[in-house]
Amino acid sequence: MSENTTTNKSARLRELLAGPRPVAAVGAHDGLSAKLVEQAGFDAVWCSSFEVSASYGLPDASLVTMTQFLAAAEAMDAIIDIPVIADCDTGFGGPLNVAFAVERYERAGIAAMCIEDKLFPKINSFADAGQDLLPTKEFALKIEAGKQTQKDERFLLIARTEALISGQGVPEALERAHAYADAGADAVLIHSKSRRPDDILELGDAWDRDVPLVAVPTTYASVEEKALFDAGYRLVIYANQGMRAAVKNVREVLGKLRAEGRAESVDADIATMPEIFALQGMTAAFRTAP
Repeated sequence: MSENTTTNKSARLRELLAGPRPVAAVGAHDGLSAKLVEQAGFDAVWCSSFEVSASYGLPDASLVTMTQFLAAAEAMDAIIDIPVIADCDTGFGGPLNVAFAVERYERAGIAAMCIEDKLFPKINSFADAGQDLLPTKEFALKIEAGKQTQKDERFLLIARTEALISGQGVPEALERAHAYADAGADAVLIHSKSRRPDDILELGDAWDRDVPLVAVPTTYASVEEKALFDAGYRLVIYANQGMRAAVKNVREVLGKLRAEGRAESVDADIATMPEIFALQGMTAAFRTAP
C-alpha cells in the first residue's frame, strides 16, 4: 500500500470524527471479516484483540504477539478502502514498546491504534477476573512516547481507560480521560461493562476537552448511536458482534450437517461458491487474465 493511500485513510478517519454524525466501526479478525464489515457500509474496521486472539483459539490475555496483531491488521488494510483501527491491548509493554508499535503500525498504513491503561498481561474486560490499572501518570507516558514517535501527524493514537471496568467509577474515569487527552491522545475510549449506559452518558456530559470520545456498547447494547453522539461520543465500536454471529451460525450449520449426513441439507443456510469468489476477487482476477 502506498504512502499516499496510508495518509488518506488516517486523514479520512479524522474527517469522519469531525463530521456531523457518529462514526461506526465493527470488529474483525482477518481480511475476509474486514471485507464483510466494509460491504455492510460501516465507516471503519476495529482490528479486535479479542477476535484475533479467538481466531488462534487463545484467550484474550496478552498471549498473541505484536507481530501477529500487526499481521492481522495489515491483512485487513490491504483489501479494504475504509480505515483500520488496531486494538493493541496495553501497547505491548512500556513507553518504548508503545513507541515501537506506533512506528510499525504507522509504517504499515494502519490509520489508528488504541492502547488501554490496564497492567500487562491484561485479561479481557468482560472476563470474571481482576482488572488492575496502571497509574495514570505511567500510562500518560506511554501516550506521550507514542505521539513523539509518529511521523505523520494524521495517524491517530487512541487512549482507552478501563476505570469503569475496574469499578472505580465516573470521577476516576473522567480524571484519567483528561490526563490522557492532555498527554496528546487523539481520542479517548471509555470502556464499560454495565448493562446500562448511564455512566457512559454521564461522563460524556462532563467532557470538556476538544478530543473525541469513543464508546463500545457491548453490554449496554440498547443505547442508540445518536444518544452516544449527542453525549460527545464520535466513534461507536461494535467490537465483536461479527465473530459472535459467525460462531453461532457455523455451529448450527455444522451440527445440522453432522446430523443429516448430506451436504444438500445445509445449502439454504450457507453462502454460494460465487459469493465467496466475489469476496476473494476471483471474478475480477479471471476477467483480467490473458
